[in-house]
Amino acid sequence: MTDPRRPDSGILSGYRVLDCSIAMAGPFAGQRLGDLGADVIKVEPTTGEWQRHAAAGGARGNQINVSFLSLNRNKRSLAVDLKAPEGRELLYRLVAESDVFLQNYRPGVAARLGVDYESLRAINPSLVYVSISGYGEDGPYRDRPGQDLLLQALSGAMLSAGAAGSPPQPAGQYLVDAVTASTAFEAVIAALLHRERTGEGQQVTVNMLDVITTLQMQEISVFTMGGVPQERSEQPHAHVYIRAPYGAFATADGYLALAMPNMPTLGRLLDEPSFAEMDGEIDGWTRRDEIHAVVADKLRTRTTSEWLDILQPAGVWVAPVYSYADLVDDEQIAHNGTFVEYDHPTEGRVKTPGFPYRFSRTPARIDRGAPLAGEHTREILDDLGVTGDEVEALLAAGVVASSEVREPSQRSA
Repeated sequence: MTDPRRPDSGILSGYRVLDCSIAMAGPFAGQRLGDLGADVIKVEPTTGEWQRHAAAGGARGNQINVSFLSLNRNKRSLAVDLKAPEGRELLYRLVAESDVFLQNYRPGVAARLGVDYESLRAINPSLVYVSISGYGEDGPYRDRPGQDLLLQALSGAMLSAGAAGSPPQPAGQYLVDAVTASTAFEAVIAALLHRERTGEGQQVTVNMLDVITTLQMQEISVFTMGGVPQERSEQPHAHVYIRAPYGAFATADGYLALAMPNMPTLGRLLDEPSFAEMDGEIDGWTRRDEIHAVVADKLRTRTTSEWLDILQPAGVWVAPVYSYADLVDDEQIAHNGTFVEYDHPTEGRVKTPGFPYRFSRTPARIDRGAPLAGEHTREILDDLGVTGDEVEALLAAGVVASSEVREPSQRSA
């Protein structure tokens, strides 16, 4: 189908996605589809999606908090009560005209609401139905909360960095959520390609536990096939399966990341004669703590900038450890156009990371920021052919909600 409001607006122009997901993983996947031109309709409760009311980091906007704003651009919002038969019927009408249905309900909720795959497939056999869960659609962990930190812990990832005896090392990002979003996005694209070739829709299931496990493909295979135990050393090494020196080291004024250098070269640059005869692939393992401690002492003697000037020209793999303030001002970030800026009607000037893929002929673009809850309810119902009187009756009954500020007689542009 074609969205008349966004003609030729991206590589996925003409596809409609119903995004019934909450929090981060599902909405982030939906946003990427919208960035590529899909008409993404965020189907949320009449009171708004949960993430609207739970600001990450305490960052709140005027009417939309920052966490929701960052994950829901390029979407229209339909605020509807799916527990009401009238609301469910509206969704069914949308399903009949849509290509993708995306949800991350708790196990059993989709079936109770009548929006499980079998119910929606009966309406639209060509529908790509994507279900995101924490641990899988069934099994012993089915009902556990699929929260990012808990999945990091369960995956073994926290014990691949840091020092022996020190606490486990969680990632500094919502890592599992972010990678699950990317995986779900890829799954949608693959399923749509299959449908283009065969005409068949299908159910796609993505679970966060499998995602974070497969992300560690190399590390876990070292254990399962190579038989090398996951043992942290006494020094705060950055990865248990990589030789020293490897990690973030303090300098005179900050921190420097150093990765797997040639030992004689590093010894010459640090004025450390003991490194001259070392073989990194042998000594880097057997003397890992000793090497780390020596490098740590040496790097504290100069500033980060001074070490970069010494180490980079010699081909040593090294980089400054940035804060977010450093990152947004970086020259390569500016060159890449990594961040996008646009004006939002309620939140003002928005600056946020953009879309990570590049297409030479069909670039991603931002046509709208994150919507208010129900901002497009009237517009979407108008698309479905629901009359003005019917819309007013649905609003009065609380089946749908609208945040539009306009006269009831006005129609969508």
